[in-house]
Amino acid sequence: MLSSRERICSTSKQPTMDPAKDVHVLVLAHPVQGHINPMLQFSKRLASKGLKVTFLIPISTKKSLNLVNASSVQVEYISDGFDHLSIDESLKHFRLSVSQGLSDFIQKHQSCQDNSATVLIYDSFDCWALDVAIEHGMHGAAFFTQSCVVSCIYYLVHQGKVKLPVEAVDGQGRVLSDPPAMSVLGLNDFPSFVVDVHKYPAILKMVLRQFSNFRKAKWLLFNTFTELEEEMVNWMGNQWLMLTVGPTIPSLYLDKRLEDDTDYGLSLFKPEAEACLRWLDSKPPCSTLYVSFGSLASLGEDQMEELASGLRSMKSHFLWVVRESEEEKLPRNFLQELGLDDDKKGLVVRWCNQLQVLSHGSVGCFMTHCGWNSTLEALSLGVPMVVMPQWTDQPTNATFIVDVWKVGLRVRANERGVVTGEEIENCVNEIMEGGERGKEIRENSLGWKEMAKRAIDEGGSSEKNIQEFVSNVLDLCT
Repeated sequence: MLSSRERICSTSKQPTMDPAKDVHVLVLAHPVQGHINPMLQFSKRLASKGLKVTFLIPISTKKSLNLVNASSVQVEYISDGFDHLSIDESLKHFRLSVSQGLSDFIQKHQSCQDNSATVLIYDSFDCWALDVAIEHGMHGAAFFTQSCVVSCIYYLVHQGKVKLPVEAVDGQGRVLSDPPAMSVLGLNDFPSFVVDVHKYPAILKMVLRQFSNFRKAKWLLFNTFTELEEEMVNWMGNQWLMLTVGPTIPSLYLDKRLEDDTDYGLSLFKPEAEACLRWLDSKPPCSTLYVSFGSLASLGEDQMEELASGLRSMKSHFLWVVRESEEEKLPRNFLQELGLDDDKKGLVVRWCNQLQVLSHGSVGCFMTHCGWNSTLEALSLGVPMVVMPQWTDQPTNATFIVDVWKVGLRVRANERGVVTGEEIENCVNEIMEGGERGKEIRENSLGWKEMAKRAIDEGGSSEKNIQEFVSNVLDLCT
């Protein structure tokens, strides 16, 4: 079996008439599903334009990673020293170990003269990767996997323009009026890391450190599209050079210009795709609520009980993703009550192919935690949302979903911090039953779907930016 170096060297010997094929780009992903997906999808866009792309993932994720379809991109694993460490130990040592693993990988590539990489695209959460790239004479491109608004908040905090802990500055509970796009945010709409600064100090340090050396990067890439965050993009564009390159979603669901691009390609979870699609096929159009809180969020037992109660009571069918680690929180006998045949009201699965589900004709609403990937997927597929944010950037995303883009409703927690089943049922019914507000939300959702498609299609804002990035890379390397 060939080593990483041997595989890359042998590939470079293949004859080609396209100069872009001789330009090699490395992409370093942060080993979390919500970060892997957009960076791998962007890698496929670059590969479709002729660049050779190697996608790097820390090796500790390999045992849980399902490689589905990433044939246009070479996937490699680099040492991170965490094969047998706990999550806490991994977080503590991640930077040091992966820095060394990345440095070793680059050195191996540089010894292969015909195919050494000159550009490293790195997750902005791992800003130390830029220092490694510069040390080896490479150019760096920071890839921001969260929205421009959230990234700007972290930037302002890092610069000392917003003090921690974040506090409201006026009687309306607002924190910032400049940039103007921030004026919609109240104190509880800010990312949890800057509101409750003592709860996750290590993660707070990481998200702020994104901006410690970002000006050394040659490119700043953002997983959004200009039309979606126009005010924020314009403001940030006046501060530094940045490119919007999203939404980073498989081409099948947007422009359909990338052949066989039907899935992200790498998954830390195994989806129950066949069971989901078979069940959804048995349901009428727009009759089903899809419920998922992503790969990390964890609900308390009281909240799981209320959510289950709301799902039982509502008129709609439901497909609920409950990760294996969360199953024990389900109410007793809940799964048995659903029945076993395709006529049952609800289906509970451990994981699904979210794009397949959101694009299915029977799905009429998405109950979501508002992770940025889930938000972009729902916007791009025109699916209205009921939002129940949990932590990190999700409260900020939820506010924009409801108050700015107007494509969803937000459930509100009671005095115990729990969203009741009745509250959930009412919000879902308002969207699903076709009332005046639900109709407006559905129309807005379809409007954003068209804008997302135009952004990544030929001549669109993100497509132009991706082409500009590729042209810049070619100018540097040829």
